[in-house]
Amino acid sequence: MTGVDGAWRLVPEETWSGPMNMALDEIAARTAGDGGPRTVRVYRWGPSTLSLGYSQPADSVDWAWCEREGVTVTRRPTGGGGIFHDYHGDISYSVTAPTDEFPTDLMDAYEELCEPLLDAFSRMGVDADFADEPAPELHRPACYLRALNPAHDVVAGGKKISGNAQYRQRDAVVQHGSLSYARTPVRHLDCFADPGVTGTEFRERVTSIRAEADVTREDAVDALETALADWSGATVGEWTDDELAAARDLAREKYHSEAWNRRADDPTA
Repeated sequence: MTGVDGAWRLVPEETWSGPMNMALDEIAARTAGDGGPRTVRVYRWGPSTLSLGYSQPADSVDWAWCEREGVTVTRRPTGGGGIFHDYHGDISYSVTAPTDEFPTDLMDAYEELCEPLLDAFSRMGVDADFADEPAPELHRPACYLRALNPAHDVVAGGKKISGNAQYRQRDAVVQHGSLSYARTPVRHLDCFADPGVTGTEFRERVTSIRAEADVTREDAVDALETALADWSGATVGEWTDDELAAARDLAREKYHSEAWNRRADDPTA
């Protein structure tokens, strides 16, 4: 893909809370939809966060364990299952641009928007691609343990290494995704109420960058940022003060709220 000069910005890896990360993706969509820059970004979740899929039942979460362990819980605008974003073990990214710049067909859009992701894995020395072999569901509430979907699940050696999802709003498309840098099966499973899956079963289904290649987390992040920038033609940029202020308000009003996180009711709608 060839970016338009000055139209794309790369926001290098930043650490934000779960609600703030989701708010920034939404604000980036507003910016792109209003004719502002398109955004590619890499981000970290601090503290570690369980992000729920839009339609995921709240009772699938062990809320007491998450509170006791200091794990934030927030809900994504995208579908799918919950993901435990460990502060060290997860690397996340998003791509935000006007809707009319990408295919309307979902499969075609995923294929195009995942190009930099697959390029990043290649740069890391990880042989990854879209899933082409079916695998049964182990625990539906957990993204990494759902049945593999060839449209957006990326595997290495037959094991899931990345999950990706899209949503569209305000004339913009947002794709965000999680890359497993280091597996944390016990903590990942403990986020969920009665997962019924062992750590061994988790390791048989899920792999990580560190398990597949001798690469540091810093180098993996650099590979992802470089791949995103090369794909989009982005130059390094940053959030405006207005965007950060709007994101903080949105994080507080929506992504921190009980209405959104427990019931998927948007209090800002």
